Amino acid sequence: MIDLIFTTILKAFFASFSQEIKDGIQPLVDMTLRVYDRVLNGPLKPTPNKSHYTFNLRDISRIFQGHCIADRRECFEPVQIVRLWIHENKRVYGDRLIDDIDRNWLDKMLLDEGMKTFTLQEKQIMNSERLLYGDYMDGLEAEPRVYR
Repeated sequence: MIDLIFTTILKAFFASFSQEIKDGIQPLVDMTLRVYDRVLNGPLKPTPNKSHYTFNLRDISRIFQGHCIADRRECFEPVQIVRLWIHENKRVYGDRLIDDIDRNWLDKMLLDEGMKTFTLQEKQIMNSERLLYGDYMDGLEAEPRVYR
């Protein structure tokens, strides 16, 4: 049921995007739910020094909220949606992590999931040292503000 909700939202938003992006919606939702399950049931469980490691369905919503501000001129092939997906997951989950062990675990899991689901190579996805997105690249006064 959760996958149906997010698939419907993404299909509506990505309706004007390329067919390749539209074809990637269901795999995108599926891999997001797999990552959510691994985050909940993996090594990121709350402990006394990591008591803020609590995750819920709102986190999935925040990931897809980031996708729903993508621009079709900047996002027209599957590798671009995977890069955005990795960035959004790191923003939602990674920003809460307090040590390199947890951050490295998340980074590896996200990269592996993106490569496996979309049959991409690491070099294709990681076209720079870090994947960062924002709508401020052209300045705060620019209109329209493009999330890239």
